[in-house]
Amino acid sequence: MAYIDYYKVLGVPKNATQEEIKKAYRKLARKMHPDLNPDDKDAHRKFQEINEANEVLSDPEKRAKYDKYGENWKHGEEYEKAQREYQQQWGNFGGGGARTFYTEGDFGDDDFSDFFHSMFGSGFSQRAGSRGSRKFKGGDYHAELRLTLRQAATTHKQEITVDGKNIRITIPAGVANGQKIKLPGYGQPGVNGGPNGDLYITFIVEDDPQFKRLGDDLYTEVPVDIYTLVLGGEIRVNTLDGQVNMKIQPGTQPDTKLRLKGKGFPVYKKEGQYGDLYVTLKVTIPEHLSQREKELFTELSKIRTR
Repeated sequence: MAYIDYYKVLGVPKNATQEEIKKAYRKLARKMHPDLNPDDKDAHRKFQEINEANEVLSDPEKRAKYDKYGENWKHGEEYEKAQREYQQQWGNFGGGGARTFYTEGDFGDDDFSDFFHSMFGSGFSQRAGSRGSRKFKGGDYHAELRLTLRQAATTHKQEITVDGKNIRITIPAGVANGQKIKLPGYGQPGVNGGPNGDLYITFIVEDDPQFKRLGDDLYTEVPVDIYTLVLGGEIRVNTLDGQVNMKIQPGTQPDTKLRLKGKGFPVYKKEGQYGDLYVTLKVTIPEHLSQREKELFTELSKIRTR
């Protein structure tokens, strides 16, 4: 029987919410109901597929198993149990000090299907004598790498240590907080000549005291005196690559937000493309006025109220 992708059957993405799954099912169930499609010979089969997909994806427990094991989701617990037994027997076979390099989830899709066939088709005990010849993918490594906002804004090389090994990687400009990249073959060694596992690196981009990042845009606040807001002029604004002049129009109001196009964060893996920098003007009120300054402000206030 061919493998049926339940997500495709309902026409929803793999990260669909329960509400989205429910809506998609109701819409398709009404559309494909056999009673409403008497001339469609395939309607009954499609209707069954829709119901089967909804039964699995609307149940969080079944959905989790389906996401993990695909078409073999019903045998997930059997697989995990058999895998544990296999690991234990493999360790015993290699001696008390033997180290296993694979963990739960280390098998690829092809290995997974072969594993089920050998486990439940030929029998586990029958395979004990030949298990040393099977190839298995090594386990994956997971690591975190902390970056400042300014480090994340530039393409650079950095060295990390994983399982005692130093690995030098190139970090592209524009990586986001929480973004994960995969380095194929940098995981645990495979078993019996199987492929190495992979290394997954999650980037943790620290908050910056001056800039707030939203997507590819940056936001900052700049103090500006009341005279510049009233009369107009220029102010100096810090960006990631230095200072620039920004023109202020006369009569600009406090907390006005201005945009510096192309002065934001670099777009990931799109060389030469940048987001924008949004500057919020925060007015500074003069303190400790001299007698003359007080007189001038008083005179100005009288003129403005006439």
